[in-house]
Amino acid sequence: MPKLKICGLKRPIDISYCNPLAIDYVGFIVDFPKSQRSITLDTLKQLSQEVDPKIQKVGVFVNYPLDRIADLLESGIIDIAQLHGQESPADISDLQNTTGKPIWKAFAISEASDLAKAKASPADQILLDYKEAGSGKSFNWELLEDFDRPFILAGGLNATNIQAAMTQVHPAGLDLSTGVENQGYKDPDKIKEIVRMVKNV
Repeated sequence: MPKLKICGLKRPIDISYCNPLAIDYVGFIVDFPKSQRSITLDTLKQLSQEVDPKIQKVGVFVNYPLDRIADLLESGIIDIAQLHGQESPADISDLQNTTGKPIWKAFAISEASDLAKAKASPADQILLDYKEAGSGKSFNWELLEDFDRPFILAGGLNATNIQAAMTQVHPAGLDLSTGVENQGYKDPDKIKEIVRMVKNV
């Protein structure tokens, strides 16, 4: 059964939707104004305290100062850092060595060579996404046919295609944001439906 991550939470009520459910990770997009789901560091600190301890908190960063990411990991504000920018393999290894915490790396997939890069990454977990993260679109899953490293699948997942995603590409995890929203806000019914489908509850 794949792990489930609900990403892009930005309000206390979003967390209250997730806390009672069989969700493994919640994601927060930190200081990235290009995203409508971006939150400030102060908001992150507040929301972090409201997450049920059984759920791991993932900070999502795009070319963010590595020392600040390390501080957030070491202080327990987040449990995992997910890097979405131009961070190098050396940057990832540095963060792993400094913090001892899991570091994830997201890769935008449009062709087979993108997968080769993802496969070689020192990250604890890789996340495979459409080239425009947060767009609600999927990349071509057929590219994953012979891909043999565990990964989290992101990009355009929702109630209509999540079953196919699980049977076709057998991801270790599923990451949803747009697919559990209604008019840009997290929708509790959509979140419940996805949990039911992924976790068979």
